[in-house]
Amino acid sequence: MKGVAPLKKLFLLIISCLFILDASSQMVNAADTPEAYAGRMALYRNMEATLQIPWYYLAGADQYEHSLRAARRDLEPAKGLIGINIEPSKWGGALNPHLNDVNPLTITFFDGLGQDGNGDGKADVTNDTDRLYAFSKHLHTYGSDEDNIRIGLWEYYKRDKAVSIIIGNAKIYKKYGRLDLQEKAFPVPVRTHYTYLNTWGSARGWGGRRIHEGTDIFADYSLPVRSTSYGIIEMKGWNKFGGWRIGIRDLNNTYHYFAHLSGFAEGLKVGQVVEPGQIIGGVGSTGYGPPGTAGKFPPHLHYGMYKDNGITEWSFDPYPYLKMWERKDLAKKQK
Repeated sequence: MKGVAPLKKLFLLIISCLFILDASSQMVNAADTPEAYAGRMALYRNMEATLQIPWYYLAGADQYEHSLRAARRDLEPAKGLIGINIEPSKWGGALNPHLNDVNPLTITFFDGLGQDGNGDGKADVTNDTDRLYAFSKHLHTYGSDEDNIRIGLWEYYKRDKAVSIIIGNAKIYKKYGRLDLQEKAFPVPVRTHYTYLNTWGSARGWGGRRIHEGTDIFADYSLPVRSTSYGIIEMKGWNKFGGWRIGIRDLNNTYHYFAHLSGFAEGLKVGQVVEPGQIIGGVGSTGYGPPGTAGKFPPHLHYGMYKDNGITEWSFDPYPYLKMWERKDLAKKQK
């Protein structure tokens, strides 16, 4: 029985590594190049001019679906610029006997979503313009303001979390006016006094048996804690385990969790857009008790990463990412 815990940890680490390798390999695709960003933006802007759906809502939904493709094995990577996936039964209509129907008239007869967006007379689900036009047309039936777009998104995805993530993505894109927002930052300033090891998957005992879903960065009390990405603050407040903590969701649908903080940056609030390197709080020793509990362990930042795939959310090992972001920040300092 003594070997069970180490074996369990090894299993979790292997699963985490497999996930990282799989996700990384899928994220490096045509959708992440400057040319692809330009092509996608042109498509979004064209749909905005045609149907008055603000481009950033289309970008938010498209990026959400790109993230699903990267996180799930049952979805193929996007073959074109647009990641939005419309199943054949939705495209042609549930009762349409022709699974791959491209005729706009019969698709309309069977109440399918398929549309001819590029004017070639075909409603082709494999065509980026047709697919984005069909999705935009669906939203347009509800309206072009945010409240109605939310309704249209819910009717399409049937998932509240999908709607909130897409609206968050749209808010980020609207603020910066561009798509290339993949920059990352180490969560504390480099070349300061801190240390960390890979402790993801280790056993934890306080509050019941559980595993450590993150990496602890031990540092001086009140050392600035920074956002690691462009994202939306989804959660801010007290947790009996994590103390004062903040949760930020980025454009890749990864949730970044910062815990045991000494406090928060002034004016920080839920729903706010943040960017890499922005100070969000300070290193502390809060947690393991009711609000205000502190000092039960040395000051450190607990940093965790969670992935949502449209069905469920799970923790994965942040250590390899922390090492990569640290190296990049150190290289910037040397310039």
